Amino acid sequence: MDFRLSEDQRALRAGVRDLLAGRFGRDRMREVVDGGGGVGRALWRELGGAGLFALRLPEAAGGVGLGLPESVLVFDEIGRALLPGPLAATQLAAGAVQGAAEGETVVAVAEAGQPVGHLADADALLVLDGDRARVLTGGALRQVVRAARPVRSLDPGTPLWRVPDLAAYGGEPLPDGARLRREGALLAAAEQLGSAAHSVQAAVRHAREREQFGAPIGSFQAVKHLCAGMLVRAELARTAVYAAAVTADPVEIAGAKLLADDAAVGNARDCLQVHGGMGFTWEADVHLHLKRAWVRAGQWLTAAEAEEALAADLA
Repeated sequence: MDFRLSEDQRALRAGVRDLLAGRFGRDRMREVVDGGGGVGRALWRELGGAGLFALRLPEAAGGVGLGLPESVLVFDEIGRALLPGPLAATQLAAGAVQGAAEGETVVAVAEAGQPVGHLADADALLVLDGDRARVLTGGALRQVVRAARPVRSLDPGTPLWRVPDLAAYGGEPLPDGARLRREGALLAAAEQLGSAAHSVQAAVRHAREREQFGAPIGSFQAVKHLCAGMLVRAELARTAVYAAAVTADPVEIAGAKLLADDAAVGNARDCLQVHGGMGFTWEADVHLHLKRAWVRAGQWLTAAEAEEALAADLA
């Protein structure tokens, strides 16, 4: 079996990378971070027009008609660019929430016991409760927003709110909530993978450019070891994420999320070490990938939940 990307998949990945480079480069990313991490509606609509949210809808329903592997490639690029917003939830709800496929509607996600990201920008709320899922819109959502309280977020690009108990707010039930959670976890893992790969590139680039004692710091063995370890983490996670995208197996998705979370957090930490003192400054981007990785690791499927799933399968 040939596991290499097809020509169409490579073209999709390159197209998304070019789109994000042109519409969400570093300067724009820093503007969003410094401005509180809100969702840019114009870019959101442009992503919808490019088919990002309708990627997996059937062509008969106005979608692109692609599958989970293609979504993983797209979210890999999203993670590299550090694009903010509840993109996975909006794509997963595109077939059920009016306007989501076109990028006219922002769908946030609420999980039991977890703060909700980007609630102030949300037009709909995907509520996950175990294997059940439902969508809150209209008056019910407005009630939730009024009762919610902002909480401090580790990630300046992900504003968070603590919401009340959502059991009393009803909502429109969605079929197969367990599948939505699994696929959301895989898309989050793909974002973590993109962030991990970005950290490798940033560390290597800095190691080549920064000189000490008359030589690039990349020539020092300790720095080489850090960069090599980062590459191993990223490629191991890539193998797991891509394989889970093909099989959609719950256990493989759990393993992929666990490895991708570890790669994103570990690589951002090592990238910070390669950058030295300047890596700790606000002006450097290293800390932004680390903080986003921390927040994303607690979404859709936590490390403890993934470990339980893997242990149960082994037992």
